Amino acid sequence: METKNDDTAGTSARRRWGVLGQRDFRLLWIGETARGIGNSVTAVAVPLVAVVTLDSSATAVGLLTAAVWLPWLLVGLPAGAWVDRMRRRPLLIACAVVSAVLYATVPIAAWLDALTFTHLVAVVLICGVAAVFVRTAVHSYLPTVVTDADLQEGNARISASESATDVVGKGLAGLISQVFGAVAGLLLDAITFILSALCLTGIKAKETKPEPPDHPIPLGRQITEGLRFVFSDRYLRPIVTYGALVNFALLGYQAVQVVFLVRTVGANTATVGVILTAGSLGGIVGASAAPAIGRRFGTARGMLATQLVTGPFALLLPLTTSGAGLTFFALGTFVLGFGIVTCNVVLASFRQTYCPPRILGRVVATTMVINHSTIPVGALIGGVLGDAVGPRPAMWIMTAVLAPCGLVLALGPMRTQRDLPTTARPEPSADTHETEPA
Repeated sequence: METKNDDTAGTSARRRWGVLGQRDFRLLWIGETARGIGNSVTAVAVPLVAVVTLDSSATAVGLLTAAVWLPWLLVGLPAGAWVDRMRRRPLLIACAVVSAVLYATVPIAAWLDALTFTHLVAVVLICGVAAVFVRTAVHSYLPTVVTDADLQEGNARISASESATDVVGKGLAGLISQVFGAVAGLLLDAITFILSALCLTGIKAKETKPEPPDHPIPLGRQITEGLRFVFSDRYLRPIVTYGALVNFALLGYQAVQVVFLVRTVGANTATVGVILTAGSLGGIVGASAAPAIGRRFGTARGMLATQLVTGPFALLLPLTTSGAGLTFFALGTFVLGFGIVTCNVVLASFRQTYCPPRILGRVVATTMVINHSTIPVGALIGGVLGDAVGPRPAMWIMTAVLAPCGLVLALGPMRTQRDLPTTARPEPSADTHETEPA
């Protein structure tokens, strides 16, 4: 009788709260939310530590930004194959613990007057490697925690959490830096990773070790197959080109934006944190609006029009001045966040339906690596320009590259179609894959 009552209560909670009524998913969601806040804090706190605590140059801040994303270029392609060969939960816990320990060393070293720029770069680089494996593993681990029927809701909850924590974390980082000092933000970051590890430890769902394939395919051949599929496709080729160019320019100006806001505009750290949340707020609105835009204008036409309209708003950023002039930066980043996230939502759904399931993981990994590969380059160039010509001219140069990027999509087949394809593209036979040169 007690078991029946418990089941009834559990069913009632499930109906009321959806997947959040399930203990294991709730723990995973709380852990991911905590980690998301930590990542957002890091995005603001690290450059603030470099600028305020270490008095670093714009080039040095660009190097730090590049170090965050460089691991995608180094280990992004093989990470998916490696993750498929191990249990995900121990990997996620290990990455969280490593990140917590490393981020905690920064405020400790600063309080001991022993923090160096090399120390900061090393922490960011190693934690960036951990982030690559976490981003790859967490979505593979979700089917262990929830049933197939709940996967869509589970993904939606985690995606919404990522957007919301981006807003909270950036604003929190600026406030903490203003009140307690820039390095205190990284101490909060370490605490969020500890919470994430504790939540993952409490999950009771049993995860079986992946079985090795009967006829393993060499890693190099798997990677080549994904690359070939992406670059031979008339839709995916302009899409990844657009993503790589946008990320180059986006991180180019973001590498110098903290230096620009603090030293050129004269904003304090709290104001910087608040202003940088505008892009995340735009992303939340964009994620909510993307389905409606696709239904009203078509997925291809709506996405193309959104990018062509929102891209030029990047040119508002270099116009930023103190006081009321900060509105230029807030409005520009809000509209850019709206456009970029709207595009990401449409393209994610497109890939899931267009790419054959057998190679979907490799196609996703390939596009992410290509898109991320230009980030460290853009960050370094943005930082160097900040020192060579000044923060404001550097902002003008990088935003001038970003503003017309939507034209790359207009050169593809999307300009003549209302909707992107909704059926899977036929893939070449296995024999073709084995004999075709790379």
